[in-house]
Amino acid sequence: MFRFESISAIYLLALIPVMMVIFLWGIKLLNKRKSQFGKPELIERLMSFQTGKSNRVRFGLLILAVLFIILAATNPQWGFKKDKIKVNNSDIFIALDISSSMNTTDINPSRIEKAKKFVESLIEARKGDQIGLIFFAGSAYLQMPLTYDYAAAELFVKSANTEMAGTQGTAIGEAINLAQRSINTKEQNQRALIIISDGEDHDEEALDQAKNAVSDGWNIFTIGVGTAEGGYVPVLRDGREEFKTDDEGNPVKSVLNRTLLSDLAENGHGEFYMLEDGHDIINDLNGKIEKLRKRATEVRSFSEFKSYYQYLLAIGLFLLITDFFISPFLMIRKHD
Repeated sequence: MFRFESISAIYLLALIPVMMVIFLWGIKLLNKRKSQFGKPELIERLMSFQTGKSNRVRFGLLILAVLFIILAATNPQWGFKKDKIKVNNSDIFIALDISSSMNTTDINPSRIEKAKKFVESLIEARKGDQIGLIFFAGSAYLQMPLTYDYAAAELFVKSANTEMAGTQGTAIGEAINLAQRSINTKEQNQRALIIISDGEDHDEEALDQAKNAVSDGWNIFTIGVGTAEGGYVPVLRDGREEFKTDDEGNPVKSVLNRTLLSDLAENGHGEFYMLEDGHDIINDLNGKIEKLRKRATEVRSFSEFKSYYQYLLAIGLFLLITDFFISPFLMIRKHD
């Protein structure tokens, strides 16, 4: 494993363009002054120090020396010893509703976008645990199994949209069942399933499925997305945005099914939250998840790193010394 021990030192590279500007300004000023005394070629031959090409050579060596010294300051390291350590963590599945009703804009900018932002914050807060993703609408889909790859999880969440759903609906019960089937039930730890939905469709089977999940070691938390007043569901038809209509052509209004989501959390030995409560949800969830029985996991960790700064520093010092001694050599060669 490669790393920089002091990566902040890399900002010192900004000195190099500053040095180049100063050098070019100095050359321009020197040429201007030489022209005031006579022909620049004659003045250059009479001067006791080198100019022109020789100065550029020396400056190039100086820039390279500074570059290597700055790289040495970052202290590049390579990990060469791995230790196996045991850590206790939680298994967390996040189930995100991607049904068309999540496009409703009764919360800003829309239910689905607000839910996605929340999931990203939740993943950030639970780094150290294994995270899995389930997307659901009329059916549930295992978007990502349990993993420590948080960057991939966030990428999946950012790309989530209601067009991904093959069938419409709110199959919460199927999402619970899918989470159960995705984990080895022989392990005796407790798991958390966090369902983020407007709960629009009544899914009575979900309540029974939540009770079944509890006996399997699950705690189910639900996040309500939307308002009691609700809003109309926007859909695209022939490239134009319209509102979803029923069989009689009347606009369909989607409202938050708070009762279902609250009952799910109660049956699942968890907690119900409203998304509008913001970061207070994550703080409370963190406290509840920390109380769950953890799973011991063996992790490989680099415990020793070898530093390589000395090689870069040696090159930098060599270039500085070369720059210092090359000056009289160029002067002698010039006068010869």
